[in-house]
Amino acid sequence: MSVKNAFYAQSGGVTAVINASAAGVIETARAHSDKIGTVYAGQNGIIGALTEELIDTSEESADDIAALKTTPAGAFGSCRYKLKSLEANRAEYERLIAVFKAHNIGYFFYNGGGDSADTCLKISQLAETMGYPIQAIHVPKTMDNDLPLTDCSPGFGSVAKYTAVSIREAGFDLASMAKTSTKVFILEVMGRHAGWTTAAGGLAAENDGDAPHILLFPERAFDKAKFLARVDECVKDHGYCTIVASEGTRYDNGDFLADTGKVDAFGHKQLGGVATVLAGMIGNELGLKYHYAIADYLMRSARHIASKTDLDQAYAVGKAAVEAAIDGKSGIMISIERDSDVPYTWHTGEAPLDQVANVEKEMPDNFISDDGFHITQACRDYLSGLIQGESYPPYKNGLPQYVVLKKVLAGKKTGSTFTV
Repeated sequence: MSVKNAFYAQSGGVTAVINASAAGVIETARAHSDKIGTVYAGQNGIIGALTEELIDTSEESADDIAALKTTPAGAFGSCRYKLKSLEANRAEYERLIAVFKAHNIGYFFYNGGGDSADTCLKISQLAETMGYPIQAIHVPKTMDNDLPLTDCSPGFGSVAKYTAVSIREAGFDLASMAKTSTKVFILEVMGRHAGWTTAAGGLAAENDGDAPHILLFPERAFDKAKFLARVDECVKDHGYCTIVASEGTRYDNGDFLADTGKVDAFGHKQLGGVATVLAGMIGNELGLKYHYAIADYLMRSARHIASKTDLDQAYAVGKAAVEAAIDGKSGIMISIERDSDVPYTWHTGEAPLDQVANVEKEMPDNFISDDGFHITQACRDYLSGLIQGESYPPYKNGLPQYVVLKKVLAGKKTGSTFTV
């Protein structure tokens, strides 16, 4: 059996540790050069395969690949691009097969979230639908932690740590100024349909009265009167009120508080500005001075405060994906399986892609307090292990040092072009 090459690509919103998964894939493939030849990385995700812009990772030094473990964002470029069905656009699949054949690619590793799992599932079915054998493994990644059939999603632990640390520090700031200045602080965090990131902020409140005082989840309908009453109560009881609000906070009828009216390339509604909406309510109805912050890209790119547990898991799923492919497996996602809460221990497993693609894992009811404004002990037990440990990047002149790869493109072999 001849040695086949591999294709690896990053998809969707990037994270502080997605490059660690890339390192896991590339380093493991290099250790099994008798089974896997060159690892090509798609420039800007699956688009790189369609346009035949394949980065030859063999041109990158071992040191630079290792440095990916301490570098945030997507080193090879990511994308928001979802393959249509075979019936809707057969040309896309014919193009992929042409590129894969031209570059002797027999392994496909796609690093992303739920929509990426859908793409990986479609690729895994190429052998059956179009007669091209390829082993496709999904390498999980999403800061939203909403992938099913896995204990957690690599990328989330670091966002959780950032959120908990940020709201704790902001709470100390607010408490010191509340007597004569700002009474309310709102931190808006990512999370369209699942409140995992919001819940992580709750870890900062270890004792009664600690910040944050209010958490707003997509899983609980927003009640304006109830919310304002709780804010007022917190200010009277503690002198100030800190809030972590999901961008996906919505009313009982399903409308988002902060719907921009636009959609992204995956068809998801674009959200942003829930903190502004909430602040307006607080100022207009309660007359309280407020400040707010929108964490946005800062929270998902914060490699300087990444969770070591998250980093270890991100690398492990990349490594396990290659090992699964070598074992002849396809059509699966590498999962994280929890062994215990305290201490948090885990191992990698496998989940069938047809049960992962396009499925979102929301917060379970028993993780949200009865009043809907905080997390339960069960949620705290689940989250705590995911933020454990520190793994700082190297610093120089007071700043973190991140690797920038050469990204040498392989020569094109198909003799044709494709527009996306």
